[in-house]
Amino acid sequence: MKIKGLRWWVIALIALATVINYIDRQALVVLWPSISEDLYPDKSMTERKEIYALISVVFMFSYAFGQSIFGKIFDKVGTRIGFVLSIGFWSISTALHAFAKGVVSFSIFRSLLGISEAGNWPGAAKGNAEWFPSSERAFAQGIFNSGAAIGGIVAIPTIAFLTIYFSWQMIFVIIGLIGLLWLIPWLIIVKSPPKNHPWLTEDERNYILGGQKEDQEKLLQKTDEYNPKVGELLSRKQSWGVIIASAAIDPIWWLFVFWIPIYLSEVYNMDVKAIGIYGWVPYVGAMLGAWFGGLLAQNRLKAGWSVNRTRKAVITLGCVIMLPALLALSNPGSPINAVLIMAAVLFGFQTSIGNVQTLPSDLYGKKTVGTLSGFSGTAAKLTGAGLVSLVPMLTVGGNYTPAFVIGAALALIVIASVWILIPKIEPLKSIKK
Repeated sequence: MKIKGLRWWVIALIALATVINYIDRQALVVLWPSISEDLYPDKSMTERKEIYALISVVFMFSYAFGQSIFGKIFDKVGTRIGFVLSIGFWSISTALHAFAKGVVSFSIFRSLLGISEAGNWPGAAKGNAEWFPSSERAFAQGIFNSGAAIGGIVAIPTIAFLTIYFSWQMIFVIIGLIGLLWLIPWLIIVKSPPKNHPWLTEDERNYILGGQKEDQEKLLQKTDEYNPKVGELLSRKQSWGVIIASAAIDPIWWLFVFWIPIYLSEVYNMDVKAIGIYGWVPYVGAMLGAWFGGLLAQNRLKAGWSVNRTRKAVITLGCVIMLPALLALSNPGSPINAVLIMAAVLFGFQTSIGNVQTLPSDLYGKKTVGTLSGFSGTAAKLTGAGLVSLVPMLTVGGNYTPAFVIGAALALIVIASVWILIPKIEPLKSIKK
C-alpha cells in the first residue's frame, strides 16, 4: 500500500499532538477555581493563588528540565518511539491528577507532566527535519506551531463543557485517555523513517531525501561560520541581547497562559462554564499573531529588506502592539473588552517571539545556535517562573494592574535589548586579538 503525501499525514499527527499537549496543560488552569474551593474551602483567594503559583512554578522548572532530557531521548530512540514515550507519559501524568489531594501530590503530577510534555517540541522539530526538505520546513513548522494556539483555543471551552457532565477528577482521566488514543494512528502510520517506510511512494521518498542531501552539501560548503566557545559567546554583547530579549518577552506569555481563567474568575466572578465562553478568545490573537509575524518577516525579506531591518521592525512592532494593550488591561471594563485586549497582547507577543527565536541563527553558526538558544531558553523559563510566582502578591484584592504594568515594562526591555545590544543583526565574526 502506498499513500501519496504521507509526510503531511505525519505533520498533521504532530500538530494534533501539540493540540492535545495544550489541552492537558490547560486543564488545571481552567479547573483550578473549582478544585481549590473543594480542597481549600477555608483559605482566602490570595492563599489559593499562592498554592496555584507554587504548583505552576514546579511545572515550569520541570518543563525546562524535560526539554533537555527528551531532546537526548529523541536522538537516541528516534521520532517514532520518542513520541510514544513523551505523549504516553504525559497522558498518564494527566490522568494521575485525578488522585491529587493537595500541594505535594499536585506538584509531583505537574512535575511529571512538565518533563514529559516538553518532549513534544524537540520531537516536532526532529520529525520536521526527518520528513521534509528544507524548502517546506518553514511551512511544516507553522502547521505544528499553530497547534499550540489551536490547543489554547480548544482547551478552555472543551474542559468547561466537560464540567457539565463530569467531576474534575474524571475530566483529568478523560483527557489523559485522549493522548493515549493518539498513539494508535501514530504507531500505524509512522512505521519507520522516510528512507525505509513501506507506504511512501518513490517520488515522495526521493523528494524528501533529495532535498535533505542538498542541505548537507550546502552545509559542508560553509566553512566560515562563526562558532565560538562558550566563554567567547558570552563575552559578546549580541549574545546578551538575545538572552535578555528572551528573558523579557517569555514571562508575558506565561502570565496569560497560567492566569487568564483565574483572572476571569476573580475579577468578573465567572464560574468554569463562563470561563469556557470567554477564555479561549485571547488564543485566537496568538494564532493570528504567529502567522502574521512569520509572513510579515518573509514578505519583507523577499522585498529586499535586510535581516537586520526585518527582525528589528517585526520585533518592535509586536512589542508596540503589546505595550498599550497591557496598560489598557488595568481598566478594561467589560469581560468582552478584557479578552479582546488580551488577544491583542498575545497577537503582539506571537508577532515578536518567532523573530526573537531566530536571532541565534542570524548571528552564529549552526554549532553555536543550540548553545545560545539553550541559554536564552533557560533565562526565559527562570524569569517566567519568577513572574508567575509573584502574581499572587501583585494581585492582592483582585487588582491585576501591577502585573500588567510589569508586562509593559518587559516589552520595553525587549525593544531596548535588541536595538542597543545588537547594533546590526548579521553573522558575527571572530574577535581579533
